[in-house]
Amino acid sequence: MEKFFLIISICSIIMFSPSLSKLFRTPVVVVEICLGLMAGYFGLIYDDETLKLIAKFGFVYLMFLAGLEINLKLVKIIKATLAINVILYFVFLYSISGLICWLFDLGITYFVALPIFSLGMIMMLIKEYGKDEPWLNLALSIGVVGEVISILALTLFSGWVEHGFNLSFFISILTIIGVVILTILGLRLFYIIFWWYPELKKFLVPDSDNNRFDQDIRFSISSLLILVAIMYALKIDVVLGAFAAGLFFKMFFYQKHDLIEKIESFGFGFFVPIFFIYTGSTVKLDMLTYDIFKHALFIMAAIIIIRLISSYLAFYKYLKFKQTMLFALSDSMPLTFLVAIAMLTYNYGLITQSEYFSFIIASMIDGLVLMLLIRKLHKIFSLRIQK
Repeated sequence: MEKFFLIISICSIIMFSPSLSKLFRTPVVVVEICLGLMAGYFGLIYDDETLKLIAKFGFVYLMFLAGLEINLKLVKIIKATLAINVILYFVFLYSISGLICWLFDLGITYFVALPIFSLGMIMMLIKEYGKDEPWLNLALSIGVVGEVISILALTLFSGWVEHGFNLSFFISILTIIGVVILTILGLRLFYIIFWWYPELKKFLVPDSDNNRFDQDIRFSISSLLILVAIMYALKIDVVLGAFAAGLFFKMFFYQKHDLIEKIESFGFGFFVPIFFIYTGSTVKLDMLTYDIFKHALFIMAAIIIIRLISSYLAFYKYLKFKQTMLFALSDSMPLTFLVAIAMLTYNYGLITQSEYFSFIIASMIDGLVLMLLIRKLHKIFSLRIQK
């Protein structure tokens, strides 16, 4: 009977979140997280292995969508004109993070966690504001670099925590570097193959007239799962495989608008909401204290401040004041990876249970508050432009 209420609760939240989002003029992801939190508090959603697996797939699918949303033209522009700015941005990011950790006597967990990136919430912003916003396009492109750096940092950090500085640790470093190199070479190879044999693309993803058996969806989802399985076998964060799969389709099948719409609808309509609902349900409201909440606000403030300073130092000339503000805030929501680091370090005893809850609460409040703040600022800035 518990499973029955679990399924009903999740499906009800998925169905009614868009309506509530319109009613309260709140981003749908905020509604999903809040309803998940309340459902978890009242016991309607609980720690279920099947739900956890589906939620994990929802996050993986979100990263697949992130790869699909990459603006390759903008990436080339950034590479040509803003490469130094991007490098400076990450130098500032980690330098300021290190300074904060030194000033407040924080451990290495905080140094890794504060500058961490995650594309999950950026994808929800793209869903809401579209792909034509310069600040959001830059946030996504920078977020890709940040995500790769974050995956590398998370992999190295977890390797260090689990193995220490031994052979296994260095093997994990070489593995992820090798995978990144092979991914780049693989994409280049497919570019050459499809250039020589363009009919192969139609065979893999046929036109809508010849797509009786939904070959396009079969190929796209199968490719995603195969790459995820490869990353899992190599003990690398599966996010990298999901993102690579999305990038593959963006590079070679970008003209298949029907396919892209199918993939996005499938993700944003079902699997991605489950991830955010589950994330909300993991917070235990009855275990929160004032000190935990206060420390969560400190973590959240640190995440935002280091990005605001870094963004204005690196991108002010390119984006100017308003768009730099929106860019910095959009990159300040590392919800998923912040949770991952908190879980990892708590399991190995590097942070206390109170700190663990603070990280979880910080990731939640950060996402909720900034989604609302970005919407408000975007509206204000848009009105001023119109005037």
